[in-house]
Amino acid sequence: MDALAEFSFTDFSQIPKKNIDQAPLERNCSVGRTISIIGDTWTFMILRECYFGIKRFSQFQEILKIPRTTLSSRLNLLTEKGILHKVAYNAATTRFEYRLTRQGFGLYNVMISLIAFGDKWLSGSEPLPVQLFHHTCNHALKPIVACSQCRREIKSEEVSYRNGPGSGWSTADPSRMMSRHTHFFKSTESIRPSSVARALSIIGDRWSFMVVREAFFGVRRFDELQTALGISPNILANRLNKFLQNGILKKVAYQDTPPRFEYKLTSMGRDLFGPFAAMLEWGDQWLSYNQPPLILTHMVCRNDFRPSVVCTHCGEAILPQQVRYEMSYKNPALD
Repeated sequence: MDALAEFSFTDFSQIPKKNIDQAPLERNCSVGRTISIIGDTWTFMILRECYFGIKRFSQFQEILKIPRTTLSSRLNLLTEKGILHKVAYNAATTRFEYRLTRQGFGLYNVMISLIAFGDKWLSGSEPLPVQLFHHTCNHALKPIVACSQCRREIKSEEVSYRNGPGSGWSTADPSRMMSRHTHFFKSTESIRPSSVARALSIIGDRWSFMVVREAFFGVRRFDELQTALGISPNILANRLNKFLQNGILKKVAYQDTPPRFEYKLTSMGRDLFGPFAAMLEWGDQWLSYNQPPLILTHMVCRNDFRPSVVCTHCGEAILPQQVRYEMSYKNPALD
């Protein structure tokens, strides 16, 4: 039996009853809390530039071709949430740099996990846009998610879940429903090609992240996804169709008359477990107040574990300052 099918979150009788005029409820989840902060394409791309050493408003705007108001709102959000902090670099003109905090550096594992996903599935026959090297072992870096107990690589199908001390349901925060920017992917690819941008062209909005999260929890049917997320049918249908077109999900019939289907993760979709595990770990550390909603168990070693993003060669945890980048392209805008 698929271990995810036994996950208690698929029992929707657990959802508390609410009056029709009450705000929607959402399950307590460190992934969802993380996504509520960084779950749109522009925020991810600003963070990517921070890890490349970009600090100033004008630099972000030049590289990302992002509208000033959009950039300002995302920088303000990241500063308000403690991921960036503003440091004056010119007192005479009150100009600032945006520097990563300890919380901000903690999100690096999410970023490199997205890079690994994009490198594997979305680069085609082209050279990788950015090659990462690990200073610790001086080898090309291919990040993986490992079990904190046995140190072996984690596969999504080898993980079982149970409720943690922070489990339950809470009133949903107003969702930051950022629309997809059709020019976003083209503009960023023209200046700084990126596996992160390619990954976000498929999954780069809050609802997409949340639909995939539910798939990892074993929620596969349209009505169950709608119940679990409180999502409108047209938005859910849009995200499911996009995932089908891009190979993240596959549609499997479970009833012939009338026809009914489930949406299951493909091999490509299951590889998104790395970024999601990194989001869960960061959210547990910074947003769940030592009350993790989920406890993860590695069914291979039978231990509860915390996801750890490590180097495939040396097995050491990856720190931003221990990674160097080699670009496969040259662009004067970055000089």
